[in-house]
This record gives sequence, structure tokens and C-alpha cells, in this order.
Amino acid sequence: MVKVASFFSQILHLFPRTEFAALVKKHQAERCAKGFTCWAQFVAMMFCQVAGADSLRDITGGLQSCLGKLRHLGIDRAVTRSTLSYANEHRPADLFRDLFYATLRRFVVHGGLTQKRKFRFNNPLLSIDATTISLCLEMFPWAKFRRAKGGVKVNVALDHGNYLPRFVNITPANQHEIKFARMLNLIPRSIVAMDKAFNDYELFAAWTEKGIYFVTRLKENADYRVVRNLPVPQNRNIISDKIIRLTGASAGSKCPYELRRIVVWDEKHQRQIVLLTNHLEFGPTTIAAIYKDRWQIELFFKALKQNLKVKSFVGTSENAIHIQIWTALIAMLILRWLHHQAKEGWAFANCVYLFRMNLFTYRDLFEWLQSPFSTEPIAPMPEQLQLPIPSLGQLPHDPTKGTST
Repeated sequence: MVKVASFFSQILHLFPRTEFAALVKKHQAERCAKGFTCWAQFVAMMFCQVAGADSLRDITGGLQSCLGKLRHLGIDRAVTRSTLSYANEHRPADLFRDLFYATLRRFVVHGGLTQKRKFRFNNPLLSIDATTISLCLEMFPWAKFRRAKGGVKVNVALDHGNYLPRFVNITPANQHEIKFARMLNLIPRSIVAMDKAFNDYELFAAWTEKGIYFVTRLKENADYRVVRNLPVPQNRNIISDKIIRLTGASAGSKCPYELRRIVVWDEKHQRQIVLLTNHLEFGPTTIAAIYKDRWQIELFFKALKQNLKVKSFVGTSENAIHIQIWTALIAMLILRWLHHQAKEGWAFANCVYLFRMNLFTYRDLFEWLQSPFSTEPIAPMPEQLQLPIPSLGQLPHDPTKGTST
């Protein structure tokens, strides 16, 4: 880590340039490029995210006016709006997708970015959901979603071991999220929590055959027959626990396995929640807690939209939108990791705000995370040699001036 550099420069040093160059070569992203590198494009888009820039003018102007110019960021020349706009439109967004997964592996495997487990079981726990990012049809005609509305959909499978996305897929807003669920390559014994929008009996049967568990909500109009009743724990919010078989016209043939129907009382909203799962061994309170923890993916989407630039865009093409979303997800990984390293006990939004305010401050980043209000700034340049100022009697005689009488 380079200590005598700004926060932003120290963050960029977390991305190995050799790894980044290998990804550029893999996607041939700099083919026919004339000076503007993919690294400069990545730096500009990361600045857009962590600095909260709203436009191409904000990005280019902010980089050009930063303390220490651009060399400490690994950029040899100033970034222009037209060049950055052209790169976002034509360079492959898959480069930034692969960079996101490479960064995720580094922080999770080597960076120790994990949370204290809430559950006693060792099964991998994930929740899947999607959020729609609305777009104006006049500016983004390719993103038509409804008659007068456009958008793209970000599908996420959130790992509850660290509350970071394990799988991400960006699709048109009119594509149903169940297609994303069918794409997931899950290991046996995984538990997937999801809302009832993901009800797919063929998928439930395929997961059951592979030893993958799910927890979701049962549809109100689902037909079933009770196989047997299970005991209900006392003094808990569990109303009933039953083993059932689906008997609908097509549901029974698509998913011929025994499932579990658990009715939970939601005290906060004064309502019943009917859960459906293929896990027949866990206690009903554990199943209810798993579904309740699904709310973490909603909090992830909220943090992404509130702290990063995924609601206003600096480009209008589909490729530019994807690049900005992928760089937002990369920035989310970085900021989550910084928040995990901080010892001050900040909320995530406070950590993002303070980091943004000190983006071009010359401090050691990790010392600042340990003690943010007592870490002294580092001078970006060595102090200039101070020469002694001579007294009036020591001033040299100027031969061009006459002597005083």
C-alpha cells in the first residue's frame, strides 16, 4: 500500500494491475485504442461512484482538479468527456463484470470479509431477489419495460456469510427473475430464501433432487393435502407445521415430493405468513428466522441505491449502463470492506460519507480507519528547504547603486 498518496489512490492500489491487464487482454478491450486505456476508464468510473459525480463533466473536471494531478492515479493524460463517453459505449462491459468477480474472490477468500454467523447450522445460506432501476424512455429507448416506462433489472444472489452478492446478472426489466434462479449453480446443502415471486414447482423439484433447500412463501391459491402434522413449539410465533403434497393440476406432477407448510404469526404487522420449504429437519422457528433474514437483500439494494450512482447515469447506451452498474457493484465491495475494517462503529452510510469527504486527503488509509479523528494528514510533497533570512547588515552590496553619504 502506498502511504504517501490520497485515499483514492490507495484504493486503486487494491486492484493488481497485472490482473487487470490480463482481463483487458482476455476481452480485447483495448483493440484499436489510441491512448485512452481501460485503466483510465476504470479510474474515471470508480471516481464517479465513490465521489458521487453526476455527469461526465463532474468526472473529468474532478479528476483534472484533484490534488497531485493524475499521475498518482496511474493516468498519464487528462480524461475528456467525449473519450470517456465513447469508451463506455463501445468497450465490453464484461471486462468490468469479470473484474467484479475477481475482486469479490480476493476480498472474501484473502481479505477475511465475513460476518458473525447468525445461525448455528453450517449450510451456505443465500437469498435471491431483483431490483428494477427505472430509466426514462426518451433517453433510453432500448430499455422499454412498459408503455411509458423503461428500466433494467439487477438480479442478485446474496451470500449471508458476508452479506455480499455471490451471483449478479443484469437483464432487461421485462425479463422475469425466475430465469436468474434457474441459472444459479448451487452446491448441495445450500439454503435459498426467496419471495413467492420465485415460485416454480419444476425448479423446486430440481433443487430437491440435488439436495438444495429453499424457503419461500406459499401461494394463496395453492392446492395441497396434508400428509401429517408436526409438533408446534410452545410460546413461539409458530401457528402450525405440516408435511404436505401439492395436488394442483400441474403442481403435483411437476413437484411430486413432500414439502413443509409452516404458518408463522407476524406480530409487527398482525398477519399470518405461510412458508413453504423442502427442509424437513430444521425446527419451524429456524425456518421462520431464515425467511426473516431474507430482508438483508432488501437492505443491500437500499444501500446500493442510496450511496452509489445507479439511479442517474452518465451514458445512454445499454453498454454504458451496464458498465456503470458493474463499477457501482465493485465500489460497493470496496466500501463494504472498508466499513468492515473500520473500528469506529459507524453505520455504512456514515462510512461512505466520511470516505467521500476525504477522497483526496493524504493520509494512511488503514491508520485512518483505526483512528479517523486523530490521524494526521501526510504532506503530498516533501517540505521545501528553508533558507535563513539575512539581516539588513548582512545584505550584499549592490555595485549598481551608489553609496550613501
